[in-house]
Amino acid sequence: MRLAILDDYQNYGPTAVAWEAIEGLDVVSFGDHVYTETDLIHRLQGFDAVLRIRERTEFSVEVLAALPQLRLVLCTGMRNARSIDLAACDRLGITVCATDALHQTTVELTVWLMIALMRGLPRECASLRAGGWQVGVGRSLGGKTLGVVGLGNMGIPVAKICKIMGMDVIAWSPNLTQERAAEHGVRAVSKEELFAQADVVTLHMPHINATEHLVSAAELALMKPTAFIVNTARPKLIDQEALLDALQSGRIAGLGADVFDIEPLPRDHPFRLLPNVLATPHIGFVVEENYRIFYETSFENLKAYLAGKPQNRITGERPFLPDSQVAKQMHSSKLSVA
Repeated sequence: MRLAILDDYQNYGPTAVAWEAIEGLDVVSFGDHVYTETDLIHRLQGFDAVLRIRERTEFSVEVLAALPQLRLVLCTGMRNARSIDLAACDRLGITVCATDALHQTTVELTVWLMIALMRGLPRECASLRAGGWQVGVGRSLGGKTLGVVGLGNMGIPVAKICKIMGMDVIAWSPNLTQERAAEHGVRAVSKEELFAQADVVTLHMPHINATEHLVSAAELALMKPTAFIVNTARPKLIDQEALLDALQSGRIAGLGADVFDIEPLPRDHPFRLLPNVLATPHIGFVVEENYRIFYETSFENLKAYLAGKPQNRITGERPFLPDSQVAKQMHSSKLSVA
């Protein structure tokens, strides 16, 4: 069997587990990303299995149908339904197996982005490296208002942490009730109120048809000119053209982003250049602890598949992984989510 590891930016895959323990397995790691379906199809010719790191590469029905030798897709993480055509995999006889993930790592990054934006950390660090000293006056999160869009598995721990730091937390999602928000010490408000009142808006919604461009020019226009927006969830939650316009015109103070429409981000993309953008290269989940879960579980998933007993399968009818020991451990943590 030939296994391709895609988008292995850190060249972590070849030595992550004892691949050599599987007789006859040929593992090939690709450290770069291919942007077109044609190039992806060309790259994967002759491979029987693919290991995919989160959603770095999408698999459409056209790609899957063009790879008749492909029999197994090893996914990492639980949210895969929009980036892999699972129904097509079912029809084509391609087995898809997934893993858990420690999502609190993205919570950590979200809070750091808020602090870094409010305190002007990129500016101050750049001054220090250049031989200078203090060049600006930051703002504290204490006493400010945090607007959480999506008070769920991610939004709840972010809200808890920010309340500890003295923020007033408000939240909105389509089905959020005042009673449910109050359970977490949060006030439920309308979408319009949230964007108008928040000093920092943080997004924690899944990307589905109903949430695409949830943040449009209208919502951005409601924000204070001193307010920041942070997105560590999904890029398509925000109308990117409207966001870029708001940043370039200074209608909002800035953006903290870990997710982008195109990844890796093109070298000339404005998000790499604008002084009011703090962008990280989709590192919310990129920690040793998550990589161990991804590779060790994928290794076990591969062995189970080769033994004729696939495990942790996801299908078009069952797109999410059921609770495992890792998920149960995350459920038991006050700040962790599954």
